Amino acid sequence: MNTNSFKTYSAKAGEVEKEWFVVDAENQVVGRLASQVAAVLRGKHKPTYTPHIDTGDFVIVVNAEKARFTGKKETDKQYFSHTGYPGGGKMRSPKEMRERKPTFIVEKAVKGMLPKGPLGRKMLSKMKVYAGPDHPHAAQKPKELTL
Repeated sequence: MNTNSFKTYSAKAGEVEKEWFVVDAENQVVGRLASQVAAVLRGKHKPTYTPHIDTGDFVIVVNAEKARFTGKKETDKQYFSHTGYPGGGKMRSPKEMRERKPTFIVEKAVKGMLPKGPLGRKMLSKMKVYAGPDHPHAAQKPKELTL
């Protein structure tokens, strides 16, 4: 029998230290950017990661409108939405979505990579996305996150 027994660490909701990070999305590929932002929102970059507790950090994404797609996704990809009425389905290209709501593409990509349910929604609320280079979170002293 092994006498060196180690306890598995499990984070408690009140003792998690949350940091702020800022990511520049200019010329970043949307999917690669989203997967790394989702990992930080979940807390997978920390040694104290616990799956059922929100151990992640806050992420500020700037220049979201300048994130890019690879291949022909810019013209061929479609975003589906529905009005709720019969025949109310709408398909929009990334170009149209950039004109209507520049932050949507990054938000949707990250949302799809987070857990579904209350915990995932709480993690998503820690992401702040801005179309331009400015953000109002200077008081939080965010660190630069290089991807």
